[in-house]
Amino acid sequence: MSPIKPTFKTEILPVIIVILAIISSFYFYANFPEQVPIHWNAAGEVDNYGSKTLGAFLFPGIILGMYLMFLIIPYIDPKKKRYVEFRKVYHVLKTVLVFFMAVMYFIASFNALGYNISVERWIPIMVGALFVLLGNYMSKIKPNWFMGIRTPWTLSSEEVWNKTHRVGGKVFMLGGVIIALTAFMPVAFRMIIFFIAVGLILAGTIVYSYIAYRQEENNKDKNNHSHEPSSPSSKTGAG
Repeated sequence: MSPIKPTFKTEILPVIIVILAIISSFYFYANFPEQVPIHWNAAGEVDNYGSKTLGAFLFPGIILGMYLMFLIIPYIDPKKKRYVEFRKVYHVLKTVLVFFMAVMYFIASFNALGYNISVERWIPIMVGALFVLLGNYMSKIKPNWFMGIRTPWTLSSEEVWNKTHRVGGKVFMLGGVIIALTAFMPVAFRMIIFFIAVGLILAGTIVYSYIAYRQEENNKDKNNHSHEPSSPSSKTGAG
């Protein structure tokens, strides 16, 4: 039995999203020009093109692969027994990530068809919202090898894992808000602020996990020293 116990209720929405993306890919392929935009700069200007085949089918393939990966991971994770403890959150995050990828696909595809969707506005908002959602659920993720803030220190101690994910959740949410706000900033500042936000997320999680680990090790050393038997006092005897 799968540790995440998928049911009709947990799978219906992501499956609909996957099917919708796959069906839409054939419509887009039939209506795309030979070259379609596949990348935009911070100003929303197209700076790279690809074939209509790539534009139509790459993202649906990634979305399908991502969904299947989420179903397979709990079977192969050495810590698969822990998934039972956060399976509801696991299903929520699976659906959120599949939905996010699908929205990115439809934004890019409708732009390729000539619809005037503001990529430079919507992409930062969507990415920021994703980080906020991930941060909101971060503290509920239990130790595993595939999801969450996995550093040498969080994987070495469950206490460090829990502390890092509580703090990391807040950092993710703050970083997400900053990323979303870049959509409304002058173009010259967007990438700078974006990288500052990403740096904040990385530093706030990786560095904190190391600090929490060192604190735990120091506390263990203090406790060990406090429980060490006292050295026998030297005795002097009268001759």
